[in-house]
Amino acid sequence: MPSPRHPARTPAPLIALAVALVASCLAVLPASAADALLSQGRPVTASSSEGVAFPASAAVDGDPGTRWSSAFTDPQWLRVDLGATATITQVTLRWEAAHGRAFQIQTSPDGTTWTTIHSTTTGTGGDQTLAVGGSGRYVRMYGTQRATAYGYSLWEFQVYGTTGSTDPGNPGDLRLLSYGRPGAASTSQHDGNCWECTPARAFDRDPASRWATSPTGGWVDPAWISVDLGATARIRRVVLQWDPAHARAFQIQVSPDNATWTPIYSTTTGTGFKQTLTVDGTGRYVRMYGTQRATAYGYSLWEFQVWGTGGAPITPPPLPADPANPPALVWSDEFNGAAGTRPDAAKWTQDPGTGPNNELEYYKPENTAMDGNGNLVITAREETTAGSSCPGGPCRYTSGRINTGGKFTFTYGRVEARVKVPKGNGLWPAFWMMGADFLTGRPWPYNGEIDILEVLGKDVKTAYSTVHAPAYNGGGGVGASYTLPNGADLSDDFHVWAANWDSKGIVYTLDGRTVLTISKEQVEATRGPWVFDHPFYIILNLAVGGDWPGPPDASTGFPKQMLVDYVRVYR
Repeated sequence: MPSPRHPARTPAPLIALAVALVASCLAVLPASAADALLSQGRPVTASSSEGVAFPASAAVDGDPGTRWSSAFTDPQWLRVDLGATATITQVTLRWEAAHGRAFQIQTSPDGTTWTTIHSTTTGTGGDQTLAVGGSGRYVRMYGTQRATAYGYSLWEFQVYGTTGSTDPGNPGDLRLLSYGRPGAASTSQHDGNCWECTPARAFDRDPASRWATSPTGGWVDPAWISVDLGATARIRRVVLQWDPAHARAFQIQVSPDNATWTPIYSTTTGTGFKQTLTVDGTGRYVRMYGTQRATAYGYSLWEFQVWGTGGAPITPPPLPADPANPPALVWSDEFNGAAGTRPDAAKWTQDPGTGPNNELEYYKPENTAMDGNGNLVITAREETTAGSSCPGGPCRYTSGRINTGGKFTFTYGRVEARVKVPKGNGLWPAFWMMGADFLTGRPWPYNGEIDILEVLGKDVKTAYSTVHAPAYNGGGGVGASYTLPNGADLSDDFHVWAANWDSKGIVYTLDGRTVLTISKEQVEATRGPWVFDHPFYIILNLAVGGDWPGPPDASTGFPKQMLVDYVRVYR
């Protein structure tokens, strides 16, 4: 039988039709209008080529009628040199019939050390558009299992993104040199207020961990923290994300030997929060040398990032990719079960027990069930739970709380729920998310909390959306209150609350109307580190009592119900 892989054996009219169809596909814009096609016409190499008619360059020439084809063995690869470090957001593969069943998309800073940003063992062939997140100068398709008896063959291999580094604000072709490198400090704190606040915490690219000077003997000036870049580097940029205990006066210094130091930046008016410093110096070691504290406490940094060229950098894990534009539905629950059935155990975990915040309810699984009309009903009842403990004695109310922890988590996207909230003093319905690392031991608020819907039953004309992090939590969380047009009652009908979450921040909407925008850049510059660029899980609950809503009273009128029509996540 003639091979479908050889266009020479295909009638010419069909070739023309195929070319026209592929050309029409090429007209489709990348996921983001800000992302550019970086690979076209760039230098490209491959593990092999089937022959001179199928060179590696044919996959990046923008011509839908030419292709690269490999030898008929595993593994095989195709690599493109983008010419400079870039942030990679999308890769499009336009396969010939000979496609990859199992393959990876990998990035590299040097063409030697590779980081996988996409992997599959169920490649479908055809046109595949992959939303990815990573950075590098080199990008390759690394095939490990062919789908046919032939090799790997691509009409087009397109890499989209932005030039520069993993940080959108990074100028030029700079690399993060300090990640994972050894640190040292004049002192470090290790107590109940700052557990294991060692120098390494400032170089781990984890915005929820920090270094701080020790209070033993009193916080003093001067104090310092340094990093060994592993080899001589040219330092062009330093990013400091301060805890409130920041430096009023400090220097950024470089050294070739960790002994002789040269200042490349100096200030006596340090502002704290996030400081991005443009510098120029050469050395293997870089340190922040503080000479005057801005508070009665010591010096503390959530992040100390050194950017430049040279050194011996360790490539950090890729940052998460932003959602597709438009995003696609990736998870949902429509709550269409029969009346009285519990939430789908494959999607939700019951969360029994007493609530936090001095709440008065005891959460019980039987208080969450479908109503048979397409809704989940969370019911709050006035009933005492023997053996329980709430403020004032046994819990005198029951309610329900469910979450997707351990079953579904996600990073970035649009998450929405259509909810009808109850009215009554002491009621506190909520639709919110917690950082998934809470389930593996990271305490609140270091894991991060994203509140999408909170309403107090004593004021059902006002809703709240908030984020909580180590530097801003509880009553100091970043958020706002808002109302419906004309001050309508939120409990009169269903409303759709949504959070549109990406690498730039969170945009909250109510019934499609934007009610709050929280900018990552602004929060870092004015409140503290942004800890929301990692997986989260979803929570639905109806609390009774607590510090914020206050207790119920005779006017509340139990039982009360929170109705949820659906929860949907788009990515």
